[in-house]
Amino acid sequence: MHAPGDVVGGRYRVTGRPMGGALAGVLGDEPVRLTGIALPEVLDQEDWDRPQPWEGLAVRVAGELAGAPVGPRLLRGFEAFVEGRRLWVAEEAPPGSVLAELTERPWSPYRVAELAADLARALAELHRGGVVHGNVAPESVLVCEDGAAMLGGLLLGAVQEAYCRELGGVVERRVYETRAVLLGVRAERWAPYGGAAGDAWALGVLMHRLLTGRAPYPERDLGELLAAVRDGRHEPLDGCGPLAGVVGGLLAGRLTVGQLRSWLAAFLVGAPEPYDPGRVAEVLPVVRRPGVVTARRRGPVERRRAGAVERRPSRVSPAVLGSLLVGGVLVLMLAAVAAVAAFAG
Repeated sequence: MHAPGDVVGGRYRVTGRPMGGALAGVLGDEPVRLTGIALPEVLDQEDWDRPQPWEGLAVRVAGELAGAPVGPRLLRGFEAFVEGRRLWVAEEAPPGSVLAELTERPWSPYRVAELAADLARALAELHRGGVVHGNVAPESVLVCEDGAAMLGGLLLGAVQEAYCRELGGVVERRVYETRAVLLGVRAERWAPYGGAAGDAWALGVLMHRLLTGRAPYPERDLGELLAAVRDGRHEPLDGCGPLAGVVGGLLAGRLTVGQLRSWLAAFLVGAPEPYDPGRVAEVLPVVRRPGVVTARRRGPVERRRAGAVERRPSRVSPAVLGSLLVGGVLVLMLAAVAAVAAFAG
């Protein structure tokens, strides 16, 4: 097992932070994700004694995908190589988390719709360029820090399939055994359709997994999984909520990636704004007419706390109060004149 500081492939330095079962590393200053898979020993011993085109096959597949479409929702695969009887694929790794680490509990339908819209856009870009992804799975999706989803795993999936064909040769049973070892019992990797339809089907499986916390087909045994996929026997879609219709359409092969994008765009228009369910509702102020201010009268307890003295309001009108003031002034002036005259006499 590689430790932090080790170099893989002669130029990728391991940083030691795991990323969904892969290794985190750097190429210069650029973060990368290094996926290493042990090559399956499913052939007879005499077959291993023959010259094996391990390195040449990885380089050839990487070269075939060098001109694959690029886009804002697609992760770049740097290269594939064999080192120490392990298949390694290096892929860019922006800050975020692998989706396989975030599927412990079901997601809300609107959040799944957002993620599916990003992945459908990535697949549409590949399909327009004549490229089939073939590896739509939780381990291939990166959820970035801003919440957007990016689809990777293109180079890894292509190299895995090439090795399965190379190891299995013309014997179908060997191809099946090799795929079983390399891919495991992961429903998304066993699509009943080929081409773009297979990618759409795998996206439907992934959406069901996110909405319900499990795949729509049994994953206990590969034979049981393949039989259910072949017969179209998936779990009821009740747990998919408002997305049940599109998930069913994808699994039945009736819905394309382009149609899914259109439906999700219309669905997300009505998405509610994010909210915090633990937040206490605020009491809004009373709306009043402009220019009118209503003072809140304090009760007896508040008046005592404030040290206020309760006073009764005056009932004398302003006009009467003015006359009394003038009369008082005149009386004071007459008294002052009388006092001066008495003193002079």
